[in-house]
Amino acid sequence: MFGPDKDTGKTVSPHTEIDRILILDDAPENCLLVERILKKAGYGEVVSTQDPGTAMEWLGLSGDPKNKKEISLLLLDILLPGGMNGLDILKTMSSKEEFADLPVIIITAIHDAQTLESAFEIGAIDYVTKPFDANELRARVRSALRLRHEMLQRKQREKDLEEITDKLSEAYQALLRVSRTDGLSGIWNRRFFDEILEVEWKRSCRGGKPISLLLLDIDHFKKYNDTYGHQAGDDCIRKVAGVLKDTARRAGDFPARYGGEEFAVILPETDSEKASIVAENIRSKVQELQLTHEASQTSAYVSVSIGISTKTPGKEEKDSLGFLKEADIALYQAKETGRNRVALYSA
Repeated sequence: MFGPDKDTGKTVSPHTEIDRILILDDAPENCLLVERILKKAGYGEVVSTQDPGTAMEWLGLSGDPKNKKEISLLLLDILLPGGMNGLDILKTMSSKEEFADLPVIIITAIHDAQTLESAFEIGAIDYVTKPFDANELRARVRSALRLRHEMLQRKQREKDLEEITDKLSEAYQALLRVSRTDGLSGIWNRRFFDEILEVEWKRSCRGGKPISLLLLDIDHFKKYNDTYGHQAGDDCIRKVAGVLKDTARRAGDFPARYGGEEFAVILPETDSEKASIVAENIRSKVQELQLTHEASQTSAYVSVSIGISTKTPGKEEKDSLGFLKEADIALYQAKETGRNRVALYSA
């Protein structure tokens, strides 16, 4: 742990440059003796005082904050001049989180087990007795500082681990979102739609609440692509997806690209009347985009046909395949009856 200084040949602590030790003792001769022992051991940053007020200021517990020193270890005498003793200082320090990692070694000339026990309960980690034994003092200081460094390193490792964990979590969430998002339209993709539909269907089964599903198709989309090109077709898909995202905005509403020019919207806890309102809003807002479609036999602008299925499933209904099929039939009915309209499934 120690090695010779290349200039002086003396044995020095590897923490010479970063450790500042504060000695608070009522006797100046004790302060000088401890300073001499520790500096000889290689601890260059050693400061001492006989005044509790000065020590409190250096610790940042009182006075001008500019006078605060970064202290790594406190050697604290129990008996001090004035109205404050070492235990009082310990109590003040123990109430502040910033001193949780500051080790305190008690200096005492009295062998009072109760006093030492009180000091340990408040926060002291060790003690040395007067008159000082140099070897014992060095060993206890070295042990206290090693403990402090290990605690600080552990906290830094924990902090680093938390930061890494947070970054990994963010990366995972970003990757998960990318894997669930349709690259062209920016809304959820078919794979995630299938997962959510099953989740919401089972939730509806358990709760006995209605669930609605919209399936919609851009009318005459192939002709739109043939007339205006695939880039214009991609832009059309993005704008229709934007209408879905802006219209199905409740928590739980789930717009997705179903495939090609087809889209789907899951509406949990929504009856047929409310689902029809959402569908009609989507249909009219797509028309309001006023995307010219000269090849359409339905409208001068891009339009959509929408099929709606609404159910309040019972617990015996195992899956949503029939529910999805009904929405598909309703979409077919909307197309067959002229397109650019909403059709509600009816047996």
